[in-house]
Amino acid sequence: INASRREHVITIEDPIEFRYGPGRCLIHQRELGAHVASFADGVRSALRSAPDVILVGEMRDPETIAATLTAAETGHLVFSTLHCGSAGMAVDRIIDGFPQARQRQVRAQLADVLRSVVSQRLLPSRAGGRVPAVELLHVTPAVSALIREGKAYQIPSQIQTGRDAGMIPLDRSLADLVRTGRVARDTALAAAEDPTFLAQLLA
Repeated sequence: INASRREHVITIEDPIEFRYGPGRCLIHQRELGAHVASFADGVRSALRSAPDVILVGEMRDPETIAATLTAAETGHLVFSTLHCGSAGMAVDRIIDGFPQARQRQVRAQLADVLRSVVSQRLLPSRAGGRVPAVELLHVTPAVSALIREGKAYQIPSQIQTGRDAGMIPLDRSLADLVRTGRVARDTALAAAEDPTFLAQLLA
């Protein structure tokens, strides 16, 4: 975005790990403790500063998730991170962060504003260091309906069949890493969602 668009970007981070250099955007980086008291306070403060893009370092609690959803509902492009194992689990984690009485409303909000989920697992690379295996979910009308109806457990099957929509199942990403020699076959099989399916892809 900084390289290609003229936007006002506000980040809320804990801590600031990477400083963005000069580019096309106006970027304000705010750090917990130094500039804002919490992620939720940072989001609310950011909304008063006319941003185009907001980066929320991590959605840790219901207050932060609620503020982040509200920011997305008001038309801002919002990025955030969440600790979970897969794209489907990310949806469940957001919803399950709220009391039962609020979950229906949160499902509706999330179904309306969520656009994509990228899940990654860092695996040992054959060349040293680590390399990410990626799962990519795009929220199509069908996926949005599953979220709204509380059927996030069906999202993995949507990813498997969503190639035309640009979705990437984790096992296909693992297969690509093995084929290109970046990850050992045994390492990929150990990380696979379905080792039998991955073995078929690699046959």
